[in-house]
Amino acid sequence: MVKLIFLLTREIIKNKMNIYKEGLERYPKVIIFWGNFLIILWILLGTIACRFFCPLIALIYLLFAVAMIGFVLRKLLCTNCYYYKRRCSLGWGKLSALFFKGGSIEKFNAGYGQKLASLTYGLLTVIPVIFIGILISQEFVIFKVIILILLLVVSIYSGVINRKKTCLKCKMRLICPGCAVKQS
Repeated sequence: MVKLIFLLTREIIKNKMNIYKEGLERYPKVIIFWGNFLIILWILLGTIACRFFCPLIALIYLLFAVAMIGFVLRKLLCTNCYYYKRRCSLGWGKLSALFFKGGSIEKFNAGYGQKLASLTYGLLTVIPVIFIGILISQEFVIFKVIILILLLVVSIYSGVINRKKTCLKCKMRLICPGCAVKQS
């Protein structure tokens, strides 16, 4: 047990030393705007898709998205991030500072925030895709197909392509398990 604690402590200290020095100190506002626009569009498209199926499910989906993205993940991830109180790629370091006390960068990987983030963003795509897919299979409506395609395009672009672009410039990229860029 003592050896495990020693190894974990050593890894945390090592990770703190591995802040990506070439990373951006503050992201440009245009990147922050674009990233937030994509996430808002993602949530709106998902809400619309769920609304086709059931208004109550759409409301639950929307409340889940806002609570998880706006508060829960900000508390679990942002408070221990290098960008706490700073402009990260989405501006959430500043947002989290408005609501939560800062933690320490050594605790960034200690919790379950990374896994919860992956689960949350996965659900934001999978749930509406399932519901709208069921509806399309029952009755082909072009508007629903358009919403489905837009939802898939926005979620893939935001979750993969745009994420890679922002992770490439992130100070946390060497220690973040959710980094979308190969470590070098």
